[in-house]
Parts: sequence; C-alpha cells; structure tokens
Amino acid sequence: MLGIDTGGTYTDAVVYDEAADRIVATAKSPTTHDDLAVGVAGAIDAVLANAAEVGSPVDPAELALVSMSTTLATNALVEDKGRSAAIVLVGFDDRSLDRAGLREALGADDRAIVVAGGHTSMGTERVPLDEDALRAAIAELPPSVLAVAITAEFSVRNPAHEEAARVIVAEMCDLPITLSHRLSSRLNGPKRALTAFLNARLVALTAELVDTTERLMVERGIVAPLTVVRGDGTLVAADFVRDRPVETILSGPAASVVGARHLVQLDDAVISDMGGTTTDIAVIRGGHPVVSDAGATVGGHQTMVTAVDMRTHGLGGDSHVDLPADAVGPAITLGPRRVIPVSHLAVEEPGLVHRALDAQLADEVSRSSDGMFVLPARRPDGYEPDRNEIAVFEALADGPAPLGAVASTAVRTRVLQRLAGRGLIRIAGFTPTDAAHTLGLQATHDADAAAKAAALFARRYDAKGVPIAEDGVAFARIVVDRVVRRSGELVLGAVFEHDGLPAAEVDRPVVQAALDRRTGAAALQLRVERPIIGLGAPASTYYPAVGDLLAAEVVVPIEAGVANAVGAVVGRVRIVAEVTVGSPERNVFVVHADGGSTFGDLEAARIAAREAASAALDADMARAGADTFEVEEAWDVTSATIEGAEVVVEATMRLIGTGRPRLAGG
Repeated sequence: MLGIDTGGTYTDAVVYDEAADRIVATAKSPTTHDDLAVGVAGAIDAVLANAAEVGSPVDPAELALVSMSTTLATNALVEDKGRSAAIVLVGFDDRSLDRAGLREALGADDRAIVVAGGHTSMGTERVPLDEDALRAAIAELPPSVLAVAITAEFSVRNPAHEEAARVIVAEMCDLPITLSHRLSSRLNGPKRALTAFLNARLVALTAELVDTTERLMVERGIVAPLTVVRGDGTLVAADFVRDRPVETILSGPAASVVGARHLVQLDDAVISDMGGTTTDIAVIRGGHPVVSDAGATVGGHQTMVTAVDMRTHGLGGDSHVDLPADAVGPAITLGPRRVIPVSHLAVEEPGLVHRALDAQLADEVSRSSDGMFVLPARRPDGYEPDRNEIAVFEALADGPAPLGAVASTAVRTRVLQRLAGRGLIRIAGFTPTDAAHTLGLQATHDADAAAKAAALFARRYDAKGVPIAEDGVAFARIVVDRVVRRSGELVLGAVFEHDGLPAAEVDRPVVQAALDRRTGAAALQLRVERPIIGLGAPASTYYPAVGDLLAAEVVVPIEAGVANAVGAVVGRVRIVAEVTVGSPERNVFVVHADGGSTFGDLEAARIAAREAASAALDADMARAGADTFEVEEAWDVTSATIEGAEVVVEATMRLIGTGRPRLAGG
C-alpha cells in the first residue's frame, strides 16, 4: 500500500506492508503549490526508489491501495486562500449572513444571493422559490466567482428548493455547485450555509489534487483504488470528495492522529502535529481519537463537518516571523501566514538571495522589507488582473525579486497583500525554520542565508529605537524559545479544554507564572499528566523542550515526519446515514426522506426510516469505496410530557457503516 500526505510544505509518502504491519520505506518531497504534480510525483518516485534501496523493491502494479491525506483544504481556510464563490440563500434574510460567521467568511470577490423560498420544519413549502430573482442574480455574477453553494431553509426536511435552484444555476453557468443538504442532515441553516460555502471555495483545489494524483498513478502503472482521508480520520474513495471537499478539512491532522496511534500504541495521549503552516492538537482516549460533536473549527470558521476534535493553530515551521510596529523589545509575532523560508529559497535561487541579503547587510538603513522576497505564482485560467496587478506581475516576469524592489509604493504594498491573500504570488521571509538553521538545529536548507536573514532582523528597532537582538544568533534563539513557549501554551490549552476548562485560562497570570518557574513565597508547579506525542518534521527540534516546559513525557517516533501518510493507509471507511422522523401532531409521523412519507404509528415510521437510511448507506458506502462493511444501528426518540401523556416530538434513525476500502484485485 502507498500512503501520501500533501502538506503545505512537504508531500510525504510511505510504502506500507499491511500483512506484516511494517513500514517498508518513507520519503519526502517539497509541495509545489504552482504545480502539485511535481511534489506528488517526487514523493511517489522517491519512496519507490527508497524501497528498492533497502532491499524491498515494490512493483507499482502490485500496490493494492493508494490513500492520501492533505492539509491543503485546512491551510486554505486558515490562510483565507480558497477560490472565490457565491452562496445562494433560499428563504433566509440578509440578517442570516451575520449568523454562524457567514458574513465574515465572505471575501471581496465572493457573493451572497438572497432569494425568497424555503420550507417549514415539517417539510411543507412555506414560500415558492423566486426563480426570476435567482436567474437575475446569477446573470450578474462576476468572472471571479468559480463555484456556487446553495442553502435553502429547512432543506434537510425537504430539499426541493435546493434541487430546483441547482437546475437554474447549472443552466446559466458551468460552475461546480454545492447543495447544503448533501453535506449535513442536521438543522441550523446558517451554519449549514457556511459549510456549503466553504465547500464551494475548496472544490477546485481538491479536484486539482485528486486529478493530479490519479494521472500520476496511471503514468506509473499503479492500478490501485485511490482513497482520501476525511476530517474524522476515515477513508473515502477519491470521487466521493470531489463534490464534498470540505470534509477533508483537518484531513492531514486526522491522518496524523490515526498514524500516531498506530506508531506509538498509546491508548491515552495528547498528539501535537507541527507542520509548515499549522500546529494541530488532538487527544486519544481509549485508543481512539476524540471526535467533535459540534463540528470542525478551522480558521475561525465553525462548520458542520464531523472531524477529530482538533485544535488548529497558525503556528508552524514556516510561520512568518514579524515585528509589530508598536513592539517594545523582541515582541515578535509568529504566523498565522506561512511564507517560504529564506533558507529554502536560497537553495533554489542562491545568487538572487545572497546578493540581496549581502546588499541589505551592507546598507546602514534597516527596513522592514529586508530579508523578504516575492515569487510569482500560477494564475488561474481566465484571471484578468487590474492595472496595478499587471505592474506587479511585470516586476516578477523574470522570477523572484526582493520585496523592497517590488513594493516600492504604498499602493504596490497593498496590491501585494491582496495578491498574496489570493495565492497569486508567494512571499519568502524569516521563519522558525530559518532560526533553527541559524542555530545549527536543522540542516535541510541554506544555513548561511538563514544566518544573514537573522542578522538583518536582529538590527531592526523596536518602538523605543532599540535593536531587538544583539546579533543574528541571539535573535534566532529568541524565535526558537518563542516557538517552544507558544507550542507549550497551545498543548496546555488543549489539555485544559479536554478537562472542561477554558483554553484562555493559559493566559492567566498564575499559569504564566508556573510556566516561567517563578518562585517566591509560593513555588508554582504545572505538569501535563498524559504523554505528548510530537509529530511533524519540526517536532524533534521543539518538542523535547516543550516536554521540559510542561513537565510531561514526550514521545517523538522515528516516523514522526510521515505519520500523516501512515495514517492514510491504516484507516477505515466510515459513513453515517441519518433519517429524521417528525411528529407534527399526535399519532402522525413524517419520515423526512425521498420527499416525505406519513405514517399513523411510530413503528411503521421506524421501519420506513431504517429502509431509507439503509438504502442511502449502501449507496454511499459503495461510492466511498467499501464493498463489505459492518453496520451499527441507533434509534433515538425524543419525547415530551403534554397534559400528562408521553408524546413523541422527533425520532432519528442512525446507521453507521464501517469497513476497509476495496483493494486492487479484491
């Protein structure tokens, strides 16, 4: 089996022998955002070559399964780099945009369309769909909109208006369409709308990754099925996530949790996975990852996506290190934006980077743009830049350039910020990775370039006109210490929440004093009881010190850097099918499936609900890639006492299918 994890910085791969429960070979290749094929191909080819080198050659045609996890969707939401989309709200009013954070999620190029329509909680039409208003609004969509999401009031009770709106949108424009009732069967329209909107923004990104991987498999003679890890750590066939990419948010972190449990065999532990862009923290309890009932929260967005109860923070090895204008002392910020480490860029562009750094070091004037560079990125087909954007692209026509040379005016600076937010250019700057290279803690890239960039940063002045560090080495130590401290605080916050305490308690003076080992009349002590499993390429650099900070046992497995890819191949397919039964009046039961059916007794409704759920589960499990599976059934009835009699308010039939994905030749 072949496991692949496409992260924000590296694409990892493992060859796994399931019968022997053995990792045959591992490999890493830089993720190439402009052309994902380069990074994915590099990882596949490298891991197959490594397998041959260790005496266990693998015939690509004999691979039984290819499974992939990815942090691309997570990172896109954290960094607000999803593709532009429109959200159609049927039966809601404009105030609905202020619920569930939908208005905050809308970017400058996104659109919200509100039209009349919708159903009642029992599935009957409340107001007819205003088809004319919808057609008029769709006709006005700008070219920047690349996908459409549709949410209708109580569509989980009756999806007719979402389906009708889909037909209209499909007739008028050739764009991917997301229907909210296909993503979740739960109530809460605004939250479901937000989930559908985020899904629409991710469709093109996920489709590109799946298409690229499938093409590379064909080119290498790999005929195995391709599965993708969802946010709850389970697997589904690649075609399943083409229409539901939002379910892959936290895919990479979820795979790391599954992989960590497999690698370390600890039933109760805290897992902290530090990648290039984010740190993702979860808890294993009783041998299984804790799953969030509320839905995954990523980039400040609370979704309806079932996922591992994961805390995702914008802190990683490639987090941008910056100095706020009002900072006093070395009050640096870390992230949440990811940039290319200067030491990494220097490997690809040594002449450009060293010439620029040397010139900046020779200049007596220190500038905030020192040590930073701008790189062109691939523009989507049909993108039409404005006049100011054209000027930036022309400045990058010959390749990367120092930031100061491109951001020569305030207008240019604003344009660069906008283009970077859209992923149309990339920024290189100082990161924790560069600090680690400066201190000799890491030797992957160009340490000399890292040291020069650190020296440039050290001579910058704070708000009181004082240099923030004595020299580059001292500044690098400040950055590394800050990463350790922040990582420890994030782990502690996750532990607090697991124990029923607010994560914000970490910022309380008494907790900070304990972390500082402050002593006086009282000697404060703080200890994390559960072992901490450190994952990700930077884990070995920072997490031993995090363990010291929290007085905790820390385990960093040998395969810590590829745990995501391990988790991708050892997971299982899991699908949940739910059908709700409503009771608008005594002894009347409406099964909300296939347009709704009415029954005169609860048992008949239960049987019908189970049949509908079973049919849906069979179809979804087949599409998700599991031919055989086990089924767990739950029938939950909510009742109330009215005038002394027990009355059914609502009931839910829930079927859970679990099985291993189909294998090649199986």
